[in-house]
Amino acid sequence: MIYVTGDTHGDLNRFKHSLLKGFRKIKKRDSLIICGDFGFIWGGGKEEKRLLKWLGKRRYDVLFVDGVHENFDLLEEYEIEEWCGGKTHKISGKLRHLMRGEVFEISEKKVFTFGGGEKSEDDSKSISAKCKPTPEDFERAINSLQKHNYEVDYIISYEPPTMITEFLALNENVSDNLSHYLDEINQKTDYERWFFGRHHIDKIIPPKYFALFNNVISTEYDPLSKVNKS
Repeated sequence: MIYVTGDTHGDLNRFKHSLLKGFRKIKKRDSLIICGDFGFIWGGGKEEKRLLKWLGKRRYDVLFVDGVHENFDLLEEYEIEEWCGGKTHKISGKLRHLMRGEVFEISEKKVFTFGGGEKSEDDSKSISAKCKPTPEDFERAINSLQKHNYEVDYIISYEPPTMITEFLALNENVSDNLSHYLDEINQKTDYERWFFGRHHIDKIIPPKYFALFNNVISTEYDPLSKVNKS
């Protein structure tokens, strides 16, 4: 089973308290995917490394796509390793960074990942320019999707397609290149659900878009079922 949540920003409470504690059925072979702004790889100190090791020892896989609030220089120092059909940075134990433009086979589902995004006007200037996807990232994404005939089960990203940002009426600007490629992926790809964390809200946009922040949900979550409430 795959579970998804929004930005963690280096806050360990997401893992220690109610949201994950409620999932008593989360098993050893399950996975939790974070939709960007993981935030635990930041300063590289001893305490940080201890926390990363703790996360890597969870009974489930802890996976994340990158957002805009990451230390990309530190992240890129980790070993690149093939895992479940795609490239990852192996951080510690079961903790991995799912790289941009890859398709993974997780719990018998095809998951396309695309991290990175645009810095907003109130973002710190210290945030790396590497948060912005490159032409190489987009080329890798298209090649990966072509290999799978543009058919996946889930898309997990930091940014959503442009039409979703416009629907949410958040008045945020998305660069021409980023919006173009995300919209192209949205139009060409056959998928069941798209999960993203950019906007720090928990909201379902029918028929298949999921904005996540504090919630932790299964990719098979049924919004009409009381049983699945987090």
